[in-house]
Amino acid sequence: VASAFEAAGQRCSALRVLCVQDDVADRLLEMLQGAMAEIRMGTPAQLHTDMGPVIDARARDGIEAHVAKMQTAGRRVHRILHASGDAQGGTFVPPTLIEIERLDELEREVFGPVLHVLRWRRDQLSDLLAQINATGYGLTFGVHSRIDETIDRATASVHAGNLYVNRNMVGAVVG
Repeated sequence: VASAFEAAGQRCSALRVLCVQDDVADRLLEMLQGAMAEIRMGTPAQLHTDMGPVIDARARDGIEAHVAKMQTAGRRVHRILHASGDAQGGTFVPPTLIEIERLDELEREVFGPVLHVLRWRRDQLSDLLAQINATGYGLTFGVHSRIDETIDRATASVHAGNLYVNRNMVGAVVG
């Protein structure tokens, strides 16, 4: 939640695609959607605000066009449409989760509070890592696992500037 939606997803290291092993995906998505429902949108000047607006109307309109395109393509989209807090007016985009089937469905980076979720099977880890490398993006990569072999394989294979293991992807501390 912090990696995808803090700063309205407008950090350069924000989580854009969450690849979830298929056998735990349903439960994780249920928990993630519950956490999204608790996000309070509003003006960042208020202490109770969790997520502020995107930078401007052009950014908002581009994000909304992407969400509409994904819906038209038949992708499952989960949005928190109620504006808790004081999110009236302004350039607010609600936290959004989009389930995708392939990484190459994403033609560009979506710089806002949109998290794409891709399910994968354990026996397809090598293929997944190759797809990630083929995207052309490589600022940050994170892996969450209790299996050292999976961590070693992922961090050795992926081409990224910053690698995070079992932690969020924003607020990096060098070293």
